[in-house]
Amino acid sequence: MASAKTSILFAILCIVLVHELLVLGGEQFHAEAQKIDCQSKCNYRCSKSSRHKMCIRACNTCCKRCNCVPPGTSGNENVCPCYANMTTHGGRHKCP
Repeated sequence: MASAKTSILFAILCIVLVHELLVLGGEQFHAEAQKIDCQSKCNYRCSKSSRHKMCIRACNTCCKRCNCVPPGTSGNENVCPCYANMTTHGGRHKCP
């Protein structure tokens, strides 16, 4: 009798484990599938910048960390809170 209960419990635990692995694996795949093209987004974002290379470097760093770049060539940072809140070591705004 105890052996049957143990087998059923083991089977249920295995099913739960497989389900969790499938869910976690699916979330990771989903997150990777939605990565944006930072290079093209940042090229447009920095197209009117007077310091183009520095803008591109900062924008790409912010984009890779946040997976978001605000629309337009400036402003609109409320669209990407992570992007808007990132600062340098000196406390200045990092993302263009």
